[in-house]
Amino acid sequence: MKKQHIFVNFKRFDIPSSLGGVNRISSPELYGETIVRSTLEELVKYDRSQVSFTHFYPEAQIPGAVKALNGDTTIKIGCQGVYKNDVAIGGNFGAFTTLRPASIMKAFGCSSTIIGHCEERNSMRDLLSLAGVSDYSAVDKTLNKEVLSALAQNLEVLFCVGERDFEVKKWDDVITKQLELGLSGADLKNVVIAYEPIWSIGPGKTPADAPYIKKVAQLIKSVLGCDIPVVYGGGLKEQNAKMLASIEEIDGGLIALTRFSGEIGFYSEEYLNIIRLYMDKKEELK
Repeated sequence: MKKQHIFVNFKRFDIPSSLGGVNRISSPELYGETIVRSTLEELVKYDRSQVSFTHFYPEAQIPGAVKALNGDTTIKIGCQGVYKNDVAIGGNFGAFTTLRPASIMKAFGCSSTIIGHCEERNSMRDLLSLAGVSDYSAVDKTLNKEVLSALAQNLEVLFCVGERDFEVKKWDDVITKQLELGLSGADLKNVVIAYEPIWSIGPGKTPADAPYIKKVAQLIKSVLGCDIPVVYGGGLKEQNAKMLASIEEIDGGLIALTRFSGEIGFYSEEYLNIIRLYMDKKEELK
């Protein structure tokens, strides 16, 4: 079995439910620490040569999450993006108000970052649209600068690609362009690709099926010319864990919520169960 990669994107899931968020498990300042402490004992049992676990936290949660690792590296701590420019000795010393230089995230204890998530892409497209620009290649060119900045600080990059509903008929062209522009000049040995079928994500939408996901993963590996890890970014969950694990070309997944009804949110035991379902199926098929 090839090494698998399981990621969790906590976005702003640390916001208390009383304020409109989905955090029901701890006080906001202890959220990252609580998640790590409630999962580390179980995750340390997995063979690190077979699977890695990465948590992407908002900045406020990173110090507590890193502290909770207590020297153990079973869980990697990541940030939710880096800025396209960075601090440099003898150069800019960090005047990037509201932004995340990769060097600062590295200093905080991060070893990974997510770049190109559909929400980040949408934000960039919105800005271009306000300026009357319809050529969105600038989005991938900007993401490329983020990728190179992260890699220069030895951060692992989870690079997200995917097509929207009106792009499904030209899915291969869309994804090929995102890969070629977004990863231009990048050393791929520290890059994992997350495939987000944006058209199939959300309530009432039909999820992408195994044959579709398989052909996209095959395209990604073909375009990049290597057997780069490809994970499913449309949401690894209990309902699809076994299906995704059955796809040979898929090497893991990106988890967001673990519960999508009732008390919606992320729950550690449900997260661990998703991993059990996925890894058991991969083990069965190897």
